[in-house]
Amino acid sequence: MTRQDIIKLVNDVFTEQFELEPEKLTQEKNLFEDLGLDSLDIVDLMVELHKTFGVALRQNEKIRRVHTLGDVYDFLEHYAAEHPEQIHEPEK
Repeated sequence: MTRQDIIKLVNDVFTEQFELEPEKLTQEKNLFEDLGLDSLDIVDLMVELHKTFGVALRQNEKIRRVHTLGDVYDFLEHYAAEHPEQIHEPEK
């Protein structure tokens, strides 16, 4: 899975789940301050990312260091590289 695949899938989650405009989804955006997510939204985000990528996020300590959209991309990119067998490939 390429970084571009990850960015597209993550952005799709944000636009569908949180009704955010795609042009606002840049990697430097803070999930809370810039995108307006709250703690309940983060739970929804984790559920949607789990559905999309097949990654169990709740038990992963590294997820706690995610603050920006770029951090989400980086986390999933590194996770995919370390655990390719656990990541769902995007449908073409």
